[in-house]
Amino acid sequence: MRSLRLIARLLEYPDKALWDARDEVLERAASDPTLADFAAALLQTDILDAQASYVDTFEYGRSTSLLLFEHVYGESRERGQAMVDLQEAYHQAGLSFYSGELPDYLPLYLEYLSTLPEDGAKKQLSEFASVLSALSARLLHRESPYAVLFDALLIFCGKPVADSTQVADEAPDNTPAALDAVWQETQVRFDDPAPCGANALPPRESTIRLHRTAFTA
Repeated sequence: MRSLRLIARLLEYPDKALWDARDEVLERAASDPTLADFAAALLQTDILDAQASYVDTFEYGRSTSLLLFEHVYGESRERGQAMVDLQEAYHQAGLSFYSGELPDYLPLYLEYLSTLPEDGAKKQLSEFASVLSALSARLLHRESPYAVLFDALLIFCGKPVADSTQVADEAPDNTPAALDAVWQETQVRFDDPAPCGANALPPRESTIRLHRTAFTA
């Protein structure tokens, strides 16, 4: 179960705290060669390069979003109720989280699973096996080292690892043209005061999550 918490941390935005905890991270990863190799390679990278790579991998385009319900429900109303149900599950487990992340943010969900009995964690994670497999396949197709973390999650819940050929026909959604197309679809509402003043939404490039996910019991 410690591996779930470690994967959760490795899937978060690579901040200075991760580099400061280098020795502890490598020690915890030592029992799993895949995680050990990934962690060692990540922590040998210049932090600014690692952050830029992370943003390119997970923050541009929906196909590799770390929000689980983005892949399950898209923009449907069911997504909202699923969020409420998941947050209630966190509370029922005696956990409260403080961060700006949504409940379905994968690192947050993995931290929650790490507090459950192993059988329960495997059962719940396996419900998202198709999502994890698609994410892994897309990352493999892009030759991203992060793919191994998703394969580790699939192995944990007893599912086969992904094959990049399963997404070979997908059009990439992280290209400048694709991102601009999505951005242009967003309409400005002049009757809504939110775009002005303190509550204004930042530009796309400024929506990167910089904080560390955490639960408090």
